[in-house]
Amino acid sequence: MLKKSSFIAVVVTLFAVALYADNIVDEIIARVNDQIITRADLQRASQATLEEIKQRFPGDWQAKWNTAEPDVLRDLIDTKCLLEKGKELGITADTELIKQLDEIRKKMNLASIDDLEKAAKEQGVSFEDFKDETRNRIIREQVIGREVGSRIHITNEEVQAFYNEHQKDMEAPEEVQLSEILISIQTVKPAPEKDKPALPDDPAQVAQAEAKARTLLEALRKGAKFEDTAKTSSDGPTAAQGGDIGAFKRGELAKELEDKTFSLKQGELTDVLRTKQGFLILKVVAHHQPGVPPLKTVEEQIRQAIYVQRLEPAARTYLQKCREEAYVEIKPGFTDTGASPNQSKPMVVAVNDPAVEAAKHKKKKHFIVF
Repeated sequence: MLKKSSFIAVVVTLFAVALYADNIVDEIIARVNDQIITRADLQRASQATLEEIKQRFPGDWQAKWNTAEPDVLRDLIDTKCLLEKGKELGITADTELIKQLDEIRKKMNLASIDDLEKAAKEQGVSFEDFKDETRNRIIREQVIGREVGSRIHITNEEVQAFYNEHQKDMEAPEEVQLSEILISIQTVKPAPEKDKPALPDDPAQVAQAEAKARTLLEALRKGAKFEDTAKTSSDGPTAAQGGDIGAFKRGELAKELEDKTFSLKQGELTDVLRTKQGFLILKVVAHHQPGVPPLKTVEEQIRQAIYVQRLEPAARTYLQKCREEAYVEIKPGFTDTGASPNQSKPMVVAVNDPAVEAAKHKKKKHFIVF
């Protein structure tokens, strides 16, 4: 699905756009109904795509760019078609925009949306441009989801066939996914001198921290939500993420922690564990046994994989249909690699031909006026 677009990636894209904006000749190279695409738009999009590819594929960016470059104009036309369709469907993306901006804010550990705006400005990016780019992406995704994704149906038989065919790919070692709550010992001690042992912890503070950890563990065992408790009570760096510390295979944890966690089932908690940082409570969020997982545990991932496989070609077909229903002009010398074979062939006419204005608004009548 949608792969998610990060703040940093969008900032890099918009920064690349800004670098080239002042030196591009503004010339119309395509029209989609009442919308235009200029040479400036194409060069900015090309540069942004190139920068993104360089970031994602630093060792193989040239080959990726050679493949992607011919499709830049196609993608701009796709965007125009999808945004117009979004208007027809009444999709504004207002609510989702607010939600995604807030998620980005949280990931960047910022206190407010104003701080997010400041962060964008520090990168030399207009926050309004950033919001527009995010909004347009949401609209594109929602249109494709509604018009294409909702029509993709996956049967149980197809899931079973995919599972049978890809069992070797699914084979994995034993693994636990963990979340933590850390109660630190708040002792302020000077740094130990060289070759001298660190000062011992204050027994009173140690006892206080342990008592707090045991109180939290008791509350968790009575039904308190681990994620909420971690957010409000953990002193660990993962508190904002509800204590999530990721997945671990055997041999990746300290022996004591491995013995404690790999013996537990999904959803179970360790006792309070003493560490150098303080007192730790671990929750086994998931416990995957070695080998091929049962179908029931991977069914949703399989459905998602099949969905993604089908979505791109189905979306391409949908976008070709959009071109057939739209008024599309392409300047000679430029190519829309997503054009439909059933699209009406454009006609080149004189710039001031009075017949153009009347014909431009007729469905499936395509003219190039440059």
